[in-house]
Amino acid sequence: MPIRVIMADDHAIVIEGLKAVLKTKAADIIVVGEASDGNQALEVAKKTRADIYVFDITMPSLNGLEAMARLLRKDAKAKIIILSMHDDRHTIEKAFQAGARGYLIKESATEDIVRALRVVFRGEYYLSPSVSGIEIADIIDESSGALRMPSAGLTSKEREIIQMIVEGFGNKQIAYKLKITLNTVKVHRHNISFKLNVHKQTDLVRYAIKAGITKF
Repeated sequence: MPIRVIMADDHAIVIEGLKAVLKTKAADIIVVGEASDGNQALEVAKKTRADIYVFDITMPSLNGLEAMARLLRKDAKAKIIILSMHDDRHTIEKAFQAGARGYLIKESATEDIVRALRVVFRGEYYLSPSVSGIEIADIIDESSGALRMPSAGLTSKEREIIQMIVEGFGNKQIAYKLKITLNTVKVHRHNISFKLNVHKQTDLVRYAIKAGITKF
């Protein structure tokens, strides 16, 4: 059975380029539907069965993230790959948070499309290798499929202090154990609160568990 794909991009040349690659390199993958905007993509999806959907992130009428969200509300098991020109962590995390199973950078999409489709078809996650400084494991816990909490730029010392706070240590105990001044502990705690926008200890505990800082 071939892998059936629906593609949506407002630039026809992008779709044609990806189709040409599939035709040459992947006889087991066929494009069964095409669309030039998000609304049209959803209409095509209603009428045509597909295993994977490839949506451009910036389309007229309805962008790729919103089209994905609407599709997932109707079919929670839909596998969607986002196409984008953006390679920043914020945009990538936003796509995966919205339910994407893969993220392709347009610039290298023709090189990555075959592997991306096969990886996502197997139920795994895919991120373009051309994205520098970010690995899929930084964003997705592949053993559970759960989205990892962003680190918010925490330093190793701040993560250590969070662990100690969760374990019930007070500021003086933390200062003593880490061999730093009480004022330094207070500065670290202020920075942690600012970075995470968390001001209650109960919320900090919840964050620490979700972020994998502690299993407490």
